[in-house]
Amino acid sequence: MFEAVLFDCDGVLVDSEPITNGVLREMLNEAGWPLSQAECERIFIGKAVRDERARIEAETGRPLTEDWMRAFYARRDQRLRAELRAVEGALQAVVAAHGHTSGRIACASGADKAKVVMQIEMAGMAPYFGQAIFSGHDLPRSKPHPDVYLAAAAHLGVDPARCLVIEDTGTGAMAGLAAGATVWGYCPQGHGRAFEGLGLPRVFHHMDELAARLGG
Repeated sequence: MFEAVLFDCDGVLVDSEPITNGVLREMLNEAGWPLSQAECERIFIGKAVRDERARIEAETGRPLTEDWMRAFYARRDQRLRAELRAVEGALQAVVAAHGHTSGRIACASGADKAKVVMQIEMAGMAPYFGQAIFSGHDLPRSKPHPDVYLAAAAHLGVDPARCLVIEDTGTGAMAGLAAGATVWGYCPQGHGRAFEGLGLPRVFHHMDELAARLGG
C-alpha cells in the first residue's frame, strides 16, 4: 500500500519522446551536428537538453544560446500540439493511482514545466494532478539526482520511502531510487535493459498492468 504515486511524464504519461527528439535532431543537424535518430535518443532521452550543453557546443562549434533554446521550445511545442497522444492506458493508471492514494499523486519530470503542464492538459489528466506538477528545471539539480522527486513527495506530505515512482528511463529510475522511493520501470518494448543493474522490484510493459495493481 503506497501512500503516494509519483509519475514521470515523457514516455510514461504521454508518447512525446519521438516528437521532441525528432525536433531536437532536426535542429542539431541544422546546427552542424549530423546525428541519427537512434544516436539522438541514446544521448538525450531522460535528460534536459542543457545537461548536454558541453557536448552540443563541442559538436556544433557554436554556443548553446537562449535564443536557440527558445526556438527549440517553440518548434517542439508546435509539433507536440499537433501530434501528441497519451500513452495507451495511462489515463486509467492515473485514475487508479489517484484512488489508491486518496488523491496523493504528482508528476515529477526532467522537462521544463510549461511543456509538462501542456502535455498533462492535452492528455486529459490535469484534474487529477492539480498543482502537483514539478520540473527539474526549477530545482538545483535534475535527474538522475533526486531533487524533483523529493520536492513532489514533500508537496504531498509523504515520506519518499512510502512513495511509488513510475519511470521509463534509467536516468529517471536512478533519481527515484536516490530519493528513497520504490521505483517500477515502464518498458513498453524490449526487456527493460534501461533498468539493468538498478534492482527494480518490478518492470511492466503496459499501463493496464499498473492500473490493475493499484486498483485492486
